[in-house]
Amino acid sequence: MRLTDTLQFASGSLRGSPTRTLLMMLAMSIGVAAVVVLTALGEGARRYVVNQFASLGTNLVIVLPGRTETSGVSPGLMSGQTPREITLDDALALQRSRAIKRFAPLTVGSASLSRGALNREVVVLGSTSELLGVRHMEMAVGRFLPEGDIQDTSSICVLGNQMKRELFGNEQAVGQWVRLGDRRFRVIGVLSPQGESMGMRTDELVIIPVGSSQQLFNTSGLYRILIEAKSRDAIEQVTKDAESILVERHGGERDVTVITQNAVLQTFDRILGALTMAVGGIAAISLAVAGVLIMNVMLIAVAQRVKEIGLLKALGAPGKQIRYLFFAEAALLSGIGSVAGLVLGYAGSFIIGQIYPSLPVMPPWWAVIAATMTALGTGILFSVWPARRAAKLDPVTALAGK
Repeated sequence: MRLTDTLQFASGSLRGSPTRTLLMMLAMSIGVAAVVVLTALGEGARRYVVNQFASLGTNLVIVLPGRTETSGVSPGLMSGQTPREITLDDALALQRSRAIKRFAPLTVGSASLSRGALNREVVVLGSTSELLGVRHMEMAVGRFLPEGDIQDTSSICVLGNQMKRELFGNEQAVGQWVRLGDRRFRVIGVLSPQGESMGMRTDELVIIPVGSSQQLFNTSGLYRILIEAKSRDAIEQVTKDAESILVERHGGERDVTVITQNAVLQTFDRILGALTMAVGGIAAISLAVAGVLIMNVMLIAVAQRVKEIGLLKALGAPGKQIRYLFFAEAALLSGIGSVAGLVLGYAGSFIIGQIYPSLPVMPPWWAVIAATMTALGTGILFSVWPARRAAKLDPVTALAGK
């Protein structure tokens, strides 16, 4: 029997039982769609994290107060002690490293921002002119914090785009005065829309000189120091230099943590990659369930088509050919079900992407191939027993319908 005859025979058998065929295809398509959608969500989460870290800047090294051990807990927290602060003088000392391109000290606080009768609570960042370049921000109008003394306490501020719209609407904001906490600040610039970065909405920020923020919040310490290395190859040297400089300034005590953007990103990438494969594997279980359904239905089909199989064997069809007929039927079921599942999976991914536009939902190529091949393999594998049972039928007994 030629291949075309085999496929025609198998397709005719499927058309002869449309309800049974539809149920088996539906089971297979749901399994494939589940794999595609779940892996798309996992891959979307991974890409979202990568994009969030990319928005922080490039070649980034971050200095944090306190020493984070492998347990993820600062020793000071266990003993009730507060980690030693990082100061502006510590930040200035980092200029001794030739591998550092620029750095931006950072303080974070919350204060009431008001203009006339308009009032709302905002996150306030204190930093220097270098923050614009380190974080790759862009200005919409006006200018950013001026260069000069790192301890400058000028009453000037830069508004996030949404803050400008809420306080000034279509009016000109640059040159106007706002009240931040108990102080008045003059607006010198407005940031371009930045969106969200690592859980912080940049459009809702107010940025002031780091010296002014320390006065506003009555603190002398820094929240972070963001360092940009001169190149990707210089990141390791910047890490070593930052640690050695700060250890020297702190009397030989290792009371700071220096992390790199790449190290954190690789950790998240591994975790989310493993999660994507795990949820894909869980979804693939539904393909095994679909395979069991195919096996059970085909066993019933063997019992229903005993006379047909007996006639084929009486005409000289060997057992091998009978097995091929059932394999072809299973392959058609799995193949059509896989295609339908891919369509459903991509449609589901598209809908999720429309609902959550910030999440780059896209099924990875390996998941699409793996789901399709697993569906085909499962369908054919679970057809082996029915095929062998059909091939072993005695032609005389089968023609008699026994």
